[in-house]
Amino acid sequence: MPVDPYVLLLLGTVGLAALIPARGTAADVASGASTAAIAFLFFLYGTRLSTREAVDGLRHWRLHTSVLVCTFVVFPVLGLAARGLVPVLLTHPLYQGLLFLTLVPSTIQSSIAFTSIARGNVPAAICAGSFSSLVGIVLTPLLAAALLGNSGGGFSADSIVKIVLQLLVPFVAGQLLRPWIGGFVTRHKKILGLVDRGSILLVVYTAFSEGMVRGIWHQVSAVRLAGLLAVEAVLLAVMLLLTWYGAKALGFGRGDRIAIQFAGSKKSLASGLPMASVLFGAHASLAVLPLMLFHQMQLMVCAVIAKRRAHDPEAQEPAEPPAAPAAESRSAVGTGTPRR
Repeated sequence: MPVDPYVLLLLGTVGLAALIPARGTAADVASGASTAAIAFLFFLYGTRLSTREAVDGLRHWRLHTSVLVCTFVVFPVLGLAARGLVPVLLTHPLYQGLLFLTLVPSTIQSSIAFTSIARGNVPAAICAGSFSSLVGIVLTPLLAAALLGNSGGGFSADSIVKIVLQLLVPFVAGQLLRPWIGGFVTRHKKILGLVDRGSILLVVYTAFSEGMVRGIWHQVSAVRLAGLLAVEAVLLAVMLLLTWYGAKALGFGRGDRIAIQFAGSKKSLASGLPMASVLFGAHASLAVLPLMLFHQMQLMVCAVIAKRRAHDPEAQEPAEPPAAPAAESRSAVGTGTPRR
C-alpha cells in the first residue's frame, strides 16, 4: 500500500509546530506569509485549470453530474449524519473538521492515476476532477458557511471578504492570465509544484502553531483519534460502494463506473488545507486533521481497488473511447491542479 511521502512531510511539519510553534512576532510573520501563500496557490490553480477543455467535457454531462452530486451532496449529507456521533465517538471540533472534509472538492491527479491503473475512462476522470475543482472554489466556502455557520471559524461579513480576496480573486486572476502565462506554468510545472507544496507546508505549520499556542490540542486524545479513523473508514467505504453500484444502477459502462468511483469518493488535500486556513482561522489545525487522515486512507484503499479492477475479466475489453483524443491529451497537461 502506498504511503504518500507528502503526508510524511505534513506530519513532520505538524511535529515541528508542536516542538517549536511560532509565537509573537514570528507568528505574525508566519501568518502574513501564509496568507500570501494561499493567494499564490489559488492563482496557480487558476493558471493551470483549462476551463475551455473542462467545458468540452460537458458532452459527458451525466458522468460529471454524478461525480458532482457525490462530492457536494452525498458526502455532505453523510457528514451531517455523523453529527449523531458527538460526543460518543467524536468531539465537536473533530466533527467540525469531519464535516468540512465532506465539503472539499475531489482530486484530479490521484483520480486520474487510479482510473488509469484500473483501465477505466481516463479522459472522463480528467474532466470530472477539473469540474469538481472549478466548482469547489465557489461551492466549498458557501457550503461551509451554510452548514458550519458560526460554530466553525466564525463566519461573518469579514470572513466572506477574506474568502473572496484570498481564494476567488487570485483564482480568477490566474484564469484571466492563463492565455499569456499558461505555457510558462506548464513548462515549469515541476518547480512550481515544489512551490505550491512548500506553500501548503507553511499553511499547515502556521495553523498548527496557532493551535499549540492556544492549547487546543489538549482536546484530542488517542481514543478520539481512533474514533475519528473508524468514522472515516466507514465514510470512505460507503462512498466507494455507492459510487460503484450506484453508477451501475444508472447504466454506466465499466470504464465510466471506474472514473465515477475514483473521482466521486476522493477529497483534495491540496484544495482543502488552504481553504480551511481561511475559513477556520485559529481553529484550522483541528479542522484539517480529519482531511489529512482521510487523504492517506483514500490513497491506500484506492490503490488496492485499482489493482484488483485491472485484473477484472472486463478489463480486457476496450474501455469507452474518448470523444476527442487531442483535447484530452491537452487536458491532461492543462489540468495539473492539486497533485494530491
